[in-house]
Amino acid sequence: MSTFNGLPAHVLFVHFIVVLAPLTAALAILCAVWPAARQRLVWLVAALALATAVLTPLTTEAGEWLEHRVESSAQLHAHTELGDTMIYFSAALLVAAALLVVLHIRESRGRSVSTVLSVAVAVLVAAAGVATVVQVYRIGDSGAKATWADVPMVPSGTVGDGD
Repeated sequence: MSTFNGLPAHVLFVHFIVVLAPLTAALAILCAVWPAARQRLVWLVAALALATAVLTPLTTEAGEWLEHRVESSAQLHAHTELGDTMIYFSAALLVAAALLVVLHIRESRGRSVSTVLSVAVAVLVAAAGVATVVQVYRIGDSGAKATWADVPMVPSGTVGDGD
């Protein structure tokens, strides 16, 4: 998909990733460290991680379509290179969610889960979650710079100040 209602699809899809990836990461970390949260939220986390994993390649494909239709720059190149890495972070988040589901199923069937396993999963989930949030920030920051760096800003008080 290249455009939606006249707008580049990338501009729309990116908002899903910017919201879903950090939300999924935060909920996954919460589920990893708090069993009561895992009991209630694990399936939501799994669904959000799957949605993020599906939307990530759609977003990058739409971004590559857009890249070929705008003026090239070093900042745009940096953004697209960073954007291409997001699939790895989305995949890590999906694996983290799957590990949480495995823990949840074991616990719900009355099987004991060793402390070592719980801690190992929590560390992996936290690493995937934090890395995902950091990467979303880096990609978004580079995209904002690629889009807005050369746009002159109007000094405050000169536009729409009621005069």
